[in-house]
Amino acid sequence: MSAPVSETATAALQEPDQPPVAPRGGRTPWWANQRVGLLVLVVLLAVLFGVLRPAFFNQQLVIFPLLRDIAMFTVVGLAQLCVLSIGHMNLAVGRMAAFSMMITGISYDLWHFSLYAGLLVGLIAGAAIGALAGWVIAKTGVNSFVVTLALDFLLLGLIPLVYTGLTDNAAFVTKPDGMREMRNYSLADICIGNVCGSPAVPQLALFAVIAMGVVGWIYSRTKLGRELLMTGTSVKAAELSGIPTARRVITAHAMSGCLAALAGFMLAVSTGSIKATIGEEFMLPSFLGPILGGTLLAGGFISVWGTLLGTALTSVIRKGLDLLGVGLESLNIYLGLILLVALSTDRVRTVLSERQEVRKR
Repeated sequence: MSAPVSETATAALQEPDQPPVAPRGGRTPWWANQRVGLLVLVVLLAVLFGVLRPAFFNQQLVIFPLLRDIAMFTVVGLAQLCVLSIGHMNLAVGRMAAFSMMITGISYDLWHFSLYAGLLVGLIAGAAIGALAGWVIAKTGVNSFVVTLALDFLLLGLIPLVYTGLTDNAAFVTKPDGMREMRNYSLADICIGNVCGSPAVPQLALFAVIAMGVVGWIYSRTKLGRELLMTGTSVKAAELSGIPTARRVITAHAMSGCLAALAGFMLAVSTGSIKATIGEEFMLPSFLGPILGGTLLAGGFISVWGTLLGTALTSVIRKGLDLLGVGLESLNIYLGLILLVALSTDRVRTVLSERQEVRKR
């Protein structure tokens, strides 16, 4: 699921004094498709790590937690993708997850909510804190980098204070019914007649599938999605076309906060605890997945499938190098090198594709 602004819409949104840009002729060859390249890299690296360490294919000890991480970080990537679609960024994505889970923890501990009722409360809290960031950006015109960074610091101080005041161990200890099962159960525990799912796929992955489906549908099938992408392409042109860009900024940040809350919930279920440090590791993966997958930093183009593949690539690299006994410092070095190679390979494919198109004209 990729959602670019169509060439017709882009031409209609261009500045009046600028000539229209002619669309490129022909379709991009399959080998120049960024998502195909990512898929090939993921498969090749998985095979390589499996050959070097056969334990890489162990369903219970490796594949199950790996797919759980991929699902969680894909949702984190989608949270960043929503604001990238309008040319913004969210540096508070991890802290929004922590804030949302703090509210969820309160609903479990003090209000005795059920598992899914607490999740709903957390999603609303995430959407609200995201909408607040979007409202400040829209009303003040301050860059999203500055606003979300300031919000990150504000929540960094606020969240521990709340935990200290409401808990004894800086964590909410109440575990609603179903949390442990959600953490450990796989699709093998879901059966239709005599047919059951795979024991290697965690049930938590269903949240990522739902999130991908909803985000992909919004950006590819709805007026809201088109307006978000047009806002990312050119705010001025979008305003001239009658798009309420201020409201679209608030909407994009609210969506980002809601998805950050969902990722925080998945992490809380995976670790079995709701604490103030939830989401601390979210910021870098939130950018890696969508950017590797083809989402533009400048806005105007997103790729949901690309976000999944970009997240899968980084997660496979981390897990494989960890199994090979690579230390944390060396792991980060190797991860950076492999990611540079991946980005360089994509650039080579793009250049070759453009040259081929030029020769066809």
